[in-house]
Amino acid sequence: MSEHETAQPVLAVVGRPNVGKSTLVNRLIGRREAVVEDVPGVTRDRVTYDAVWRGRRFTVVDTGGWDPDAVGLQVAVSAQAEIAVAAADAVLFVVDNVVGATDADEAVVKVLRRAKKPVVLAANKVDDERGEADAAALWSLGLGQPYVVSALHGRGSGDLLDAVLDALPETPAERFEAEQGPRRVALLGRPNVGKSSLLNRLSGEHRVLVDSVAGTTRDPVDSLVEVGGEIWKFIDTAGLRRRVSHASGAEYYSSLRTQSALDAAEVAVVLLDASEPISEQDQRIIGMVAESGRALVIAFNKWDLVDEDRRPQLAKEIDRELARVQWAPRLNVSALTGRAVDKLAPALHTALDGWETRIPTAKLNAWISDLLAQTPPPVRGGKQPKVLFATQASIRPPRFVLFTSGFLEAGYRRFIERRLREDFGFAGTPVEVSVRVREKKSKS
Repeated sequence: MSEHETAQPVLAVVGRPNVGKSTLVNRLIGRREAVVEDVPGVTRDRVTYDAVWRGRRFTVVDTGGWDPDAVGLQVAVSAQAEIAVAAADAVLFVVDNVVGATDADEAVVKVLRRAKKPVVLAANKVDDERGEADAAALWSLGLGQPYVVSALHGRGSGDLLDAVLDALPETPAERFEAEQGPRRVALLGRPNVGKSSLLNRLSGEHRVLVDSVAGTTRDPVDSLVEVGGEIWKFIDTAGLRRRVSHASGAEYYSSLRTQSALDAAEVAVVLLDASEPISEQDQRIIGMVAESGRALVIAFNKWDLVDEDRRPQLAKEIDRELARVQWAPRLNVSALTGRAVDKLAPALHTALDGWETRIPTAKLNAWISDLLAQTPPPVRGGKQPKVLFATQASIRPPRFVLFTSGFLEAGYRRFIERRLREDFGFAGTPVEVSVRVREKKSKS
């Protein structure tokens, strides 16, 4: 396992297009995160989610529809599914029980056998007892018992999750992470701040490929774009007008898809209109990125419309409204004129480098000891808490855990975060510092 990842087993969910993989993923993780539509091909990349069942944590990887005879874009989608299987500890193979096993399913089974990974077979869309009888035919695939389930209604999901846990190891098999494909960038902002214009400016004559998700213009649009001499995958999303809970109809689903695009990204570029005051919705979008744990770059567009009187006012707004994300790289750009768009790639790299920074445990503990010696934590309840041990639990984003003899005040945790940034960088990324207080041993 890469040192970049936490010790959590990985389950890859694979199957032909439109067999209900994303609906089943939502059922497995217990929340509606994977985008679901009653058309094939909505999911095209590997998207990861955290899941918990019977107190055990594991990672679920949702993949695009796997078609061994794929052509065109579907070839890349199928390749992503193969990569997911190679990196997983176990595989959940989903078959449409209504259609039954197809030639494509048989071909996928051959690939799964070569992968030599534990496989759990899910017969999806089983809504009644008659469907259970039909599922018996899936024994012919040679993958063992088909677990009947209705992803839409939840029928049989508990038994399926039990089988998944049995297939997953307590700790994942060692594997070495090889980053596949371009880095993923979500382009976010209010409506009409110039997101699509910036994307078109970046693309210019160097656009490699543009794939729009079928449907309305409210859908995210994925574009492979050459920026700074390398290929990036940009997801141009619908403008967010209000909170998801306050949206309705098409706007509600647009908001869900924008959140999904953010979840699938590694870094977000939040575009603000420099010619207008920073709004509450601008701050909400930035907060959504920080809460999602993604790297962040803030770009002020329409800089060509900012006059000399506006610039001092904008500087004050930034200090006041964006104080909580002072760590995010900022750019002043113009999608119309092309001003400073060449600086976007370095800013993205700065944010991603911070997002993936890891401090060795020995170095971190030496640093925290020096920090506490210089500035001890406040006394609480007549006692001064001590930090017994510190570790960086994960990256992407960096998360630190302090094992202490007593509770550390929120203000002191913010102080530690600030000093971490001063001494180690972490530009462009949220940083989380949590505390675990050592439980006192009861006297026997």
